[in-house]
Amino acid sequence: MATIKEIAQRTGFSQATVSRLLNGDPTLSVREGTRRKIIQASEDLGYSMQTKRIVVPHKVALLDNEESEEALRDSYYTDLRSTLERNAEQQRMEMTVFHDLDDMIACSSKFDGFMAIGADRISEKDLGRLHEAMPYGVFIDVNPAPNLFDSVQPDLQQTIHDAVAACAAKGMKRVGFIGGKGCLMNFYEVDEENRCTYFRRETRRFGIQSDGLVYSDGLFTVSNGRALGERFVHDHNGVLPDAVIVASDVIAVGVLQAFNAVGVLVPRDISVISINNQTISQLTSPPLSTFSIDQNELARVATLALGDAISGKRTIRQHAYLSTSLVARDSFVPAK
Repeated sequence: MATIKEIAQRTGFSQATVSRLLNGDPTLSVREGTRRKIIQASEDLGYSMQTKRIVVPHKVALLDNEESEEALRDSYYTDLRSTLERNAEQQRMEMTVFHDLDDMIACSSKFDGFMAIGADRISEKDLGRLHEAMPYGVFIDVNPAPNLFDSVQPDLQQTIHDAVAACAAKGMKRVGFIGGKGCLMNFYEVDEENRCTYFRRETRRFGIQSDGLVYSDGLFTVSNGRALGERFVHDHNGVLPDAVIVASDVIAVGVLQAFNAVGVLVPRDISVISINNQTISQLTSPPLSTFSIDQNELARVATLALGDAISGKRTIRQHAYLSTSLVARDSFVPAK
């Protein structure tokens, strides 16, 4: 293992400065360049720090890969980006935002790693190019290349289980689903978005009837939610199910618009459960009962994972799934 003396010789700084920095002395004041040089040398020489108090500074890129013109959908990623920037600053990460993959790859030599948000597809070829240029990266909300990069996602499988279980606890016998189409991973298109697939499995498990009650098509937008809601009401007018689980708040806003337009009262005629707990969920009529995705925790885990990968030059990919919790409002009242 390297010694303080060897690191001091490598960097040109005194042993006292090196020792105080690597042992997390809170009274030490040094330039960021000095801090970075000492820590990089300690990593290169294999020095094992005895304290976790020191935070390794890194320069990282953030790929904001979302080009939606849908205001509510865009607001989710805007909030997530702000949360990531705040967490990165706390971890002494200097973050630069990119909206174009090619631009980020062109500047890759300036960064230690990257994080990525947004649902727009990245081709397998481009993911390979990205990994070659920037091997340390974390995707948030999606998992496009599990063998190449880390990911941090909400546990939607458990979320759908909890939503269906909440319906079963109220004695509901017929439950529908409204969502959008997506892909299992960016490489492979599938007919159903994961939430829909989980829904079919969980309703079978709980003995809840859902045949003919699944509407999963189109984009995650308010307008598509309204269109799907209109089809849902038209097809089941007079025989609405007990509840409908909606894949996201953005779609749920459109569904509520469709229901309100034809006089379907929520929750009297049908209950609605959604996912995301965006600010708009408190302002709909009625306010949405929705599963909260903790963006701050997504960001915190993502920044820690990236810092760990960079510092340890980790090649084993890690994938974290974070739990969600139901925020009960008026559209669905859980059993007591």
